[in-house]
Amino acid sequence: MFYWIVKAILGPVIAVLWQPRAEGVENVPREGPALMVGNHLSFSDHFFGPLPLPRKIAFLAKAEYFTGTGPKGLLSRLFFTGVGQIPIDRSGGKSSEAALRTGLKVLKQGRLLGIYPEGTRSPDGRLYRGRTGVARMALESRAPVVPMAMINADKIMPPGRTLPKLGIRPKVVFGKPLDFSRYYGMEKDPRVLRAVTDEIMYALMELSGQEYVDRYAQSVKSELEAAAKEEKKEQSAGEKERKRAERAERKAQGKRGRKGRKKKGTAAEADTDPEGVPAPEDPDEQRSEGGPGAAA
Repeated sequence: MFYWIVKAILGPVIAVLWQPRAEGVENVPREGPALMVGNHLSFSDHFFGPLPLPRKIAFLAKAEYFTGTGPKGLLSRLFFTGVGQIPIDRSGGKSSEAALRTGLKVLKQGRLLGIYPEGTRSPDGRLYRGRTGVARMALESRAPVVPMAMINADKIMPPGRTLPKLGIRPKVVFGKPLDFSRYYGMEKDPRVLRAVTDEIMYALMELSGQEYVDRYAQSVKSELEAAAKEEKKEQSAGEKERKRAERAERKAQGKRGRKGRKKKGTAAEADTDPEGVPAPEDPDEQRSEGGPGAAA
């Protein structure tokens, strides 16, 4: 119920602010299970993808959305629970198997299940290699697989941004259901799982127009984070070196200033007697210059 309330409130607001477009809505089954597989560009995919559909999509969402603390964590938990998101542990191993079983349960109930085969948001707007869990789910459930390609969502709310940008029109394209019946009963064959996954990713590439990268997005993310950390470290070291050089320069200037004052003081002492009284002029020098007592 909460899902439809949120959609009724946010739908008109989103329609006015971003004027989202949708194509191929007729490719989504009006009833019965279907596996909605999408590219993952932004957090806003959760809004713009399901918006044009008359049916609810339950997405497998990372558990972190449901475990936050404080007011922000409570709001996040209430929101994702209310709109039907299903928390999963993405740490791998037994957790991945549990997520698979959770997804199969949703499909068995005749519902729409949303999943992002890339496993995480794209770090740079390109399409990355899919994980084979989506293929296992497709073959074991034997549900229709509908590609759901998001376009421009990364420009509205890219990773790391908390407030969405205006003036950008997102688009979602629903492709025709993919048929994998030729692989039924072969869900334990790694080569079959990879073939099915690659076919799904190819369909998403065709619909979205994204550049495809045959690497896992999480690996690229880790590399980018490591590079950013190293760059920050180098900048910090450079800043420390700059400050060290500035301190050394100030110190050198201080020494030069003290030496200059010392020399000036020594020169002044040369023109005074030991008690600091200016030395009298030499009478002979006076006479030679034509002063008092000079020869006529």
